[in-house]
Amino acid sequence: MSALRPGDITDEMIQAMDAAKRQGLQKDLRALAANIRADAEGRYDSAESGWRAGVEWTLLWIENTASRLAEGRP
Repeated sequence: MSALRPGDITDEMIQAMDAAKRQGLQKDLRALAANIRADAEGRYDSAESGWRAGVEWTLLWIENTASRLAEGRP
């Protein structure tokens, strides 16, 4: 296999790589949110309202971040 030379990597290749990174991160974030949601569900009944609000805020932030990644925004 020959070595890559400047110009061998096109803008399209770079864009495809960036899109793949965003999709991977988006998938990881959604898995994290699902794990947090599953762990928190059994604790809602006995938890303080501030704790529940914090969990809900965290889940919303994660989902918004994942959605922005899907749109190609950081």
